[in-house]
Amino acid sequence: MTQTDTKSRRHAKVSRLPPLPDPLDAETAAYFDEAKARGHSILNLNLATAHAPKLTAAKTPLALALRNECESPRLYRELAIVRVGQLMDCPYELDHHLPLLLDCGFTEAQATALDAWRAHASLFDERSLAVLALVDAMAADKGNVDDAAFAGMARLFTPREIVEIAYNAAIYFANALIIKTLRIETDAPHVRTTPGKF
Repeated sequence: MTQTDTKSRRHAKVSRLPPLPDPLDAETAAYFDEAKARGHSILNLNLATAHAPKLTAAKTPLALALRNECESPRLYRELAIVRVGQLMDCPYELDHHLPLLLDCGFTEAQATALDAWRAHASLFDERSLAVLALVDAMAADKGNVDDAAFAGMARLFTPREIVEIAYNAAIYFANALIIKTLRIETDAPHVRTTPGKF
């Protein structure tokens, strides 16, 4: 994508909000320039939420920490995110994170069975089953995770890993709400989220 294409994308209508103004305000322009310098693609999510530039800038360190600073295996964090995408019926999240889950070693057969994972439990390792039970429980009763689901996590993950996986799920529940509220359009196939550390 040329620099002109990138600049014109910054002012495209990608949600039910109006496009960003042309020229961009200094804070938003600086945010996009810094993201580009990190090698980060500007997603439709970024374009839509940049209408609130201070919040967009404030969430960036958390997003980078979730992607790059966790000790829990990336496979289980991506599994939590993809399951959230399914539970929230959020194709946008699935479009970006299912490929990352597959990059972590998840198989196509597992991905196909994921929506009905309990019926296909033999396809998943014990830790994957614990993560799926946790995420489903987070969604089922407004975050009131039952003791059995939590005990499954506590047996297989450290406290730090549990917090990291729960944070990934919770942030992407919120992310899905924003995406759906604003009706953010799916990104073009060549515009991908930054993979981060595996």
